[in-house]
Amino acid sequence: MYSTPDFYLCANPIDRYSIGDRTPGLVYDDNGALTITLSHTEPTDPKARANWLPAPQGDFRPCMRMYEPQPPILDQTYTLPPITKT
Repeated sequence: MYSTPDFYLCANPIDRYSIGDRTPGLVYDDNGALTITLSHTEPTDPKARANWLPAPQGDFRPCMRMYEPQPPILDQTYTLPPITKT
C-alpha cells in the first residue's frame, strides 16, 4: 500500500504495509480465496479485521507483487479480481 503521488508506505495504526503468504492470522474464504479489506477505518467484522490492509484517508496506490508467477499470470490468461467498493 503506497501513498500518492509520492509512493511512500502508508503509516497506519497496526504497522501493516502489505499482505502476503507470511502474514499471520489471515482468514480465508470457504472456497480458499482470500478477501483483503482495504480501508482507512478499522473494520468491525472480525474476518475483515484479520485481512485488513490499512489505507490512507485519501488517494492510495495498491500494488501487487508476484514472485515466481505461474503460466496463467505470465501469458495473461488469469485476470486479477477487481477492487470493489462496499
